[in-house]
Amino acid sequence: MIAGANLGVPVGTVVLRKGYGLGAQAMAGGAFKTGAFTIAWPTGEFGMMNLEGAVRHGYRRELEAIDDPEERERRYRELVETEYAKGTALNMATHFEIDAVIDPAETRHWITSMLRTVPSPRWRHQSHRNRVDPV
Repeated sequence: MIAGANLGVPVGTVVLRKGYGLGAQAMAGGAFKTGAFTIAWPTGEFGMMNLEGAVRHGYRRELEAIDDPEERERRYRELVETEYAKGTALNMATHFEIDAVIDPAETRHWITSMLRTVPSPRWRHQSHRNRVDPV
């Protein structure tokens, strides 16, 4: 996360499949809003963690309160389905969490457009970057 936040190069994020938790945000340069863009293919999924694990953890008390194992499993599957619906790339874009959901064939256009708009770096006599202090 710290290394991503300290990058001095242009960052654009393309989520092909799963973008879960802090790992996904770290690879996006520290957050999905940090880089030049964050886009996803239609297959993109987002969540704070693996969605099945998130349901088991987040709804543990509700699920444990159901005595019938079949009913508990039915409720679990219902909750997982709801979380998958919330975590789709299209839903993320609808709520402005990412910039767009694109056809995979458009990926090259997004990347080359970003690289064309990057300003030329200033000449530096010494290394100087903005740093995020992890302490």
